[in-house]
Amino acid sequence: MDTLYVVMPAYNEEENIEEVVSSWYPVLEGKSPESRLVVADAGSKDKTHEILLRMKETMPQIDIISDTGTFHGPKVIALYNYAIANGADYIFQTDSDGQTLPEEFGAFWDMRTAYKGIFGHRKVRGDGKSRAFVEKVVCFLLKLYFHVKVPDANAPFRLMNAQTVAKYIGRLDKDYNLPNIMMTTYFSYYGEEMTFKEVTFRPRQGGTNSINIKKIIKIGWKALKDFHDLKKAM
Repeated sequence: MDTLYVVMPAYNEEENIEEVVSSWYPVLEGKSPESRLVVADAGSKDKTHEILLRMKETMPQIDIISDTGTFHGPKVIALYNYAIANGADYIFQTDSDGQTLPEEFGAFWDMRTAYKGIFGHRKVRGDGKSRAFVEKVVCFLLKLYFHVKVPDANAPFRLMNAQTVAKYIGRLDKDYNLPNIMMTTYFSYYGEEMTFKEVTFRPRQGGTNSINIKKIIKIGWKALKDFHDLKKAM
């Protein structure tokens, strides 16, 4: 039986975390007993961590890691490394804000042996036109810098072969902001067997997004230099 690690970063998600984790936990059924749902919660100032600890009392396959950076990117990198270190066969990454649907996971899982990575494609986005525009810019920049053509580089709905993730994750600094964008890029650039599958992407189900457009622009300017440096290393 394959070992699946469902991983998600969290930050001040007390309004969403219980419902999201409860809805994703059942996808571990039918997988190896070593499978886990892992939440990286560092820096939350609300009751997110308290809720997770309470849930773990009745859901023993929940793991909580809190020794990561506060920001999204470092948490994702830490989660990937955690899954690899603990023997995951497959890693599935999503977010803790309720924008993705667990019922769409099964179709990805059924395709796992045919591809090294199955990536979500958010054709319709519930988080606004500005976010959709940013994604289009990202995909344009990836084509410009790395000569890869992908429809969606950053969707938080991706099932990846853990050994393949391990080939590339060490290339990123532990505090790198955009690991999912670069992971998609590596898979495409190096010709890994991959595909994109349309997924639902709803509006945030509660709470406030900690990443606004102003922060996205700031991250974007830094990303241009990062892309240049990462391309030189490829």
